[in-house]
Amino acid sequence: MKKVLILSGSPRKGNSDALCDAFLKGAIEAGHEVEKIRVAEKKVHYCTGCYVCKQTGGNCVYQDDMGEILQKIIAADVIALASPVYFYSICAQLKTVLDRTVARWTEIKNKQFYFLVTAAEDEEGTADTTLACMRGFMDCCDDSKEMGVVEGLGVYELGEMAQKGEKFLQEAYTLGKNIR
Repeated sequence: MKKVLILSGSPRKGNSDALCDAFLKGAIEAGHEVEKIRVAEKKVHYCTGCYVCKQTGGNCVYQDDMGEILQKIIAADVIALASPVYFYSICAQLKTVLDRTVARWTEIKNKQFYFLVTAAEDEEGTADTTLACMRGFMDCCDDSKEMGVVEGLGVYELGEMAQKGEKFLQEAYTLGKNIR
């Protein structure tokens, strides 16, 4: 059994969050301990680069929900990052969480990463820079490995994933189900 943490970055409960739920369902059915955090529902202040965390053993000047989230990131065996494509990058909510890991980022290691991305456009390459952001974070986590990607392209309106994204939902479910 692995500890699986899903960080759902979307500010709305929409298409990328639906991918998270499909991934979650598969991971639970495979017998893993799974938690999904909707980061938009948490109070997470953006990093100001003050580096007080470096002087205080990883304690941030902001006493918000990030301390708990960071501990869960460190404790997880598997991390799924999910975001809609926003101007060819990840959404601000997820970026804020990733930036705030600076307080203890060297403790984030030996992880299996999955990336779940949605976009209104359906052209090849639409998610490339968004995935590059996610991979950039993963690359900072020693001995971590990319295990799978779902690119849910061509979905924009709220709930559109349920209408025309069955293929993407199945891909996310299968990734979760096949976590080893």
